[in-house]
Amino acid sequence: MAHQQIDGIKLVEMMQAGSQSLSSNVEMVNALNVFPVPDGDTGTNMNLTLTSGVEEMRRNSSSHIGQSAAALAKGLLMGARGNSGVILSQLFRGFSKAMQDEESITGIKLADAFKKGVDTAYKAVMKPVEGTVLTVAREAAEHANSVAKDGGDVIAVMEAVLEEGNASLQRTPKLLPVLAQAGVVDAGGKGLLVIYEGMLAALKGEAVTLSDSSQKTESLSMESLSEVAHEHVQASMDPADIEFGYCTEFMIMLNPERRQTKYFNEDVFRQDLSRLGDSLLVVSDEDLVKVHIHAENPGDALNMASEYGDLTRIKIDNMREQHSEIVRREGQAPQAVATPAAPQSQEEKKYGIVAVVSGSGVADIFRSVGVDKVIEGGQTMNPSTEDIVNAVEELHAEHVIILPNNKNIILAAEQVAHVIDKPITVLPTKTIPQGLAAMLSFRPDVEADKNKEQMTDSLMHVRSGEVTYAVRDSSYNGEEIKEGDFLGINEGKIETVYRDLLSTSTTLLANMMDEDAEIITVIYGEETSAEQVKELSSYIEENYPEMELEVHQGNQPLYFFIFAVE
Repeated sequence: MAHQQIDGIKLVEMMQAGSQSLSSNVEMVNALNVFPVPDGDTGTNMNLTLTSGVEEMRRNSSSHIGQSAAALAKGLLMGARGNSGVILSQLFRGFSKAMQDEESITGIKLADAFKKGVDTAYKAVMKPVEGTVLTVAREAAEHANSVAKDGGDVIAVMEAVLEEGNASLQRTPKLLPVLAQAGVVDAGGKGLLVIYEGMLAALKGEAVTLSDSSQKTESLSMESLSEVAHEHVQASMDPADIEFGYCTEFMIMLNPERRQTKYFNEDVFRQDLSRLGDSLLVVSDEDLVKVHIHAENPGDALNMASEYGDLTRIKIDNMREQHSEIVRREGQAPQAVATPAAPQSQEEKKYGIVAVVSGSGVADIFRSVGVDKVIEGGQTMNPSTEDIVNAVEELHAEHVIILPNNKNIILAAEQVAHVIDKPITVLPTKTIPQGLAAMLSFRPDVEADKNKEQMTDSLMHVRSGEVTYAVRDSSYNGEEIKEGDFLGINEGKIETVYRDLLSTSTTLLANMMDEDAEIITVIYGEETSAEQVKELSSYIEENYPEMELEVHQGNQPLYFFIFAVE
């Protein structure tokens, strides 16, 4: 019969369709997000996670379903973002392991894969909560197994998953009071079912039904409020209810041959880390550990993790700030309630960090890694000492660290110590990549001298490059440069000059590489087109397949690309 088995090629099609379906519904899923914290990014995190998995599948597509599934699991683990993204990665990790030795699978094996995915996800979560995506996935898988045992083929199993999943989703408010209070269903559960809808459509050979992203939730009937929020429901939530304010994510590279580290035991590590916060997820394979935790002191989690290996892909988001931004976008003022947060904001914390950047996207990146105050400035608008002093005075901190991120700003920053009567550390960061590297080495619980040593040392392990253009005819080291030429700058020195942006960028990257390089970060500017970003990303993936690639929108002026090679 036509629908008795699924092979690796069909699985790729199903996951691509699931990703497409989710992508068109991201905002709707975000609007439902109230648990575990009302930060409104469940759909975004699930979408970015699944996109990473599907891209890895496409690069390693095989008719052998076990091989295609393994690529999916790897891509999901590497790209997992946020609580919802990590759980999603684990659902499909177990799903993929169930078919690792199979050329193709039948209905009974497909149902078993969904069950194995649920088992893996529950194991990864320190304190599973019912009424969430875990419940939806579990009850859907249980019904699918019943249908498979009665002889259902792969389409019947997939239909059973979606049917019971939708029924389970409608029950989530009865299991989780915060959902009932907000009048919504679980956001993660809805996101998962949107993926399943796409998978089923591809399995049947049908087109994926895409939502109208411009649809206004106000037009929905009252009965639909259990399906989609009337507004972003986060606007009605109180940020004081967020006990652990920083969504902290990172990966540990288990590489004992590089330095002496503690033996890693996932269960022991998870238990130790659980004392530092909630929403904890720890998943690992032979080489990597992915961690997600909501913590009030993220540095404690990073310190504990660094005992087991080298840290990478560190991301820290202030969830109270995220909530406030959602409220601002909705045009509503935050709830005027008296909370302990107000007086605490006036108390001096141990460290405050100021960074000078250029570009709104770059500013967002620095805020996400823990910078307290960002000064917009840079190549054409260097801030004065007074500008930096004003920023420092706005911070309630015992000790302030300044990241100039430009060699022309270091001197002005160093004058701040002569004006401000408190300890000031100016790190000699000359580029945006150096500033980010320094921040990723910052530890809020160590003494200032140690922090300065660690952060300064980190500058030695990142290479910085920029791609800009010549505004007039000139010459450099005997080479003629014409107006409009693209210039590749490596550690402050012009190394490549071409009339073509891609040639300039790829040659510059080649010059920046060495045998120890592991990660390429690309930050693209306000004048860089989506096609140029895609073209460069494809080149890097094809020519440096062993490297991790991270691409961020920086919106910086003048520079088409900023590169960091670590």
